[in-house]
Amino acid sequence: MLADTNAVALIVFNRPEVTKIVFERIRQARPGRLMIIADGPREGRQGEADACLRVRQIVEHVDWPCEVLRNYSDANMGCGARVASGIDWVFQHVEQAIILEDDCLPDPTFFRFCEELLERYRDQKQVMQISGSNFLFGGRATEESYYFSRYPLCWGWATWRRAWRHFDFEMQTWKADRDGCLARFTHRSERAFWEYGWDSIAQRRLDTWDYQWALAFLSANGLAVTPSANLVTNVGFGSDATHTRSRLLAMRPAAGAMEFPLHHPVHLEANREADEFTARRFFYKRSALGKATEIVRRRLLATVSHVRGRGYKSLEVPPVSTSSVRSK
Repeated sequence: MLADTNAVALIVFNRPEVTKIVFERIRQARPGRLMIIADGPREGRQGEADACLRVRQIVEHVDWPCEVLRNYSDANMGCGARVASGIDWVFQHVEQAIILEDDCLPDPTFFRFCEELLERYRDQKQVMQISGSNFLFGGRATEESYYFSRYPLCWGWATWRRAWRHFDFEMQTWKADRDGCLARFTHRSERAFWEYGWDSIAQRRLDTWDYQWALAFLSANGLAVTPSANLVTNVGFGSDATHTRSRLLAMRPAAGAMEFPLHHPVHLEANREADEFTARRFFYKRSALGKATEIVRRRLLATVSHVRGRGYKSLEVPPVSTSSVRSK
């Protein structure tokens, strides 16, 4: 059972099937405090009000000793505002929290991993997040239990109030100093990726919250604890998803279990090799051909990671073809 000081925040919407799976994993962890954030149905979407109601009924089945706090919206706020305001609400009540969305299925060891490291790095301001995801597809960046990354991966994560204070939904930093925000990226394709994403949010073409968190995180030179084994599987790819609608884009690295006791890194610094691999896989803006090639590559890597299971190999940073990179 998780300590009462470590709340679990669950973000839900309109998908009862995946919510039921993820909620069962939370029930097994038996957190002492559960905080539920729910968005309301969109107007004109047939059957969505019923789906939202069924989701809320699922997460009401708390059959263990637990304080339950609810932040339910009657009207639809959208992915960006609902998640951002929900996490704001979480940190009005608690100092630290483990955060899961309804499609992020954690391995049972994810909770202990977060719990131990929330305590270890509570007062280390540079460490701003505990990630549950690892996108190295079975490659291993270190012999330790985890490494530090400059990228905050949010498929199952944990953080502190003191870190979330950097979050700015409106991205004033971007609006005030675009060049300064982009100067931290050395490769033009990564600059193009983030420029396109942050511009899309500023121009209301993209409704999300995680790009804003990445901007705040990068601007503060934050570090994210990232497990050497992937601990979270996204089970939400499909037509009912908000941002992961295409099953062709689905890449699910094999999820493993964390071994305890944890072996900690000696140095508090980002693992450049792992970050370079992650950036080239996910944060490079590509041409249509380059994007299609990368989708195939990711799916192959994901398949290999499942076949390999826990037999990790050393990390190999892939080359990038500049011909496949598209400038903005």
